[in-house]
Amino acid sequence: MARIEFSSLAHSYADAPAADQDYALKRLDHCWDDGGAYALLGPSGCGKTTLLNITSGLLAPSEGRVLFDGRDVTRLQPQERNIAQVFQFPVIYDTMTVYENLAFPLRNRKAPAEHIRKRVQAVAEMLELSQLLPRRARHLGAHEKQLISMGRGLVREDVSAVLFDEPLTVIDPHMKWVLRRKLREIHAEFGHTLIYVTHDQTEALTFADQVVVMDDGRVLQTGSPQDLFERPKHTFVGYFIGSPGMNVLPCRIDGERALLGDAVLPVPAVLVHRAAQRSGALELGIRPELIDITPGTGPGSLPASLERVDDMGNYQLLQVRIGDHRLAVTAPEQFAGRPGDPLHLQFQEAAALLYRDGQLVE
Repeated sequence: MARIEFSSLAHSYADAPAADQDYALKRLDHCWDDGGAYALLGPSGCGKTTLLNITSGLLAPSEGRVLFDGRDVTRLQPQERNIAQVFQFPVIYDTMTVYENLAFPLRNRKAPAEHIRKRVQAVAEMLELSQLLPRRARHLGAHEKQLISMGRGLVREDVSAVLFDEPLTVIDPHMKWVLRRKLREIHAEFGHTLIYVTHDQTEALTFADQVVVMDDGRVLQTGSPQDLFERPKHTFVGYFIGSPGMNVLPCRIDGERALLGDAVLPVPAVLVHRAAQRSGALELGIRPELIDITPGTGPGSLPASLERVDDMGNYQLLQVRIGDHRLAVTAPEQFAGRPGDPLHLQFQEAAALLYRDGQLVE
């Protein structure tokens, strides 16, 4: 395993990049600790696969350095970095048995036969492939083949890191839960440094200890699932994490108060003061789950009107309007309101966040 660092790293697919928009990966300094489980999360085209391929050595960065345990590996080939990579589609040998596929990386490195046998059996048991070891890979289903592909990446004990590039794309939803659980178990058992690329927040949040949220070639925030949900440092993170995402609404400052239209928001005066010292668009961030529907017009109550109700099975998702602004609110399953009904909303204490030009006001 290795501690992986990126120093002033940037990459452009253009021959002569001249502007920020020419870079698929904007300049960053970042670190993945030895033995950590990380997810690179973001929409298609945000730069996460570019960063993964630079890590593995499949792609040389335009600028900056890649360090493994302090050693500069920027210009080294993948085989010189001791990296295992699992791709979107299974990369296995159909004519080989499951045992032979799992043993192949070790045989390639002239490992002793007894060591190979023990490692293959250990990984096969962890992935529940033991009964399939004698079978030819061509006769197996897609999820079993992807398990073999994962096993080939995990069978070596000496790898610096194991990289997963959207490995569950071809897997049915139920098996995705099974395989993610397996990866968590494997990480707990073997302690590999695992880097997992996905655009699916559920995959990222249920797999990783630390999630790296990217957009437009930039790392916007790295944190635990709880950090990303409770205190997104960028409005994109708040909107991208959660289902539904965080409400982001334009607001304004009047003295020591933050206002949404004419309604006073429950934001501490110290945050209003700090926001007033900065320039740029001012926005309020509030999670749909942290908005309460109240019976009356008490302190902090915001008058609203109900526009739409969607039954989500175990809760109701409401679209409501406050003045000129529309926002999402979650309500209990037994909520009986109908479109057109007046409502009163109250934000839970310390739930409202302020942002200047997309950045959280701390």
